[in-house]
Amino acid sequence: MSAAPAAVKPKILPMPIAAVAHVPIVIKKDPKLANNWKTKKPDELSDAEVIAMPDDEYMNDKQLAFFRLKLTQLKDDILLNADVTTDNLRKDTVVVPDPADRATIEEEHALELRTRDRERKLLKKIEQSIARIDAGDYGYCDETGEPIGVPRLLARPTATLSLEAQQRRELKQKMFGD
Repeated sequence: MSAAPAAVKPKILPMPIAAVAHVPIVIKKDPKLANNWKTKKPDELSDAEVIAMPDDEYMNDKQLAFFRLKLTQLKDDILLNADVTTDNLRKDTVVVPDPADRATIEEEHALELRTRDRERKLLKKIEQSIARIDAGDYGYCDETGEPIGVPRLLARPTATLSLEAQQRRELKQKMFGD
């Protein structure tokens, strides 16, 4: 008896980002959830329930409270990560005689610090978004004044541009540079 040859699994390579076309994602509203927001507190609402809210209720008090809570939780998570990073960097300051090990540790520290720098920039955007909620501008495009849309805000709570305006800005940046 001969054993069947093992199936060779093809290697899947990641596609370059430039090759990926923007395909609009259609978010379906669940009609069963359309009125759940009326009886729930903002901290009890799910993403699906916020998406299911009627369009004429866009950025009502409950949605604003929901997004404020989401932004505050994101801010708290980032601050907690920063504290953990600080502790880890203090613990890892051991003198290592091997240059290769020292280089590895330094590279890990540099990567960690780059991540925290990105989070620091995100913290600033979160605080700006909370200020936009207070001012009544949250959820509306800076360029066009049109609604950004709940699905986009769920994916990126700090968004200040509608998807179309963001795509135009990215295209201009690609064509003309920063």
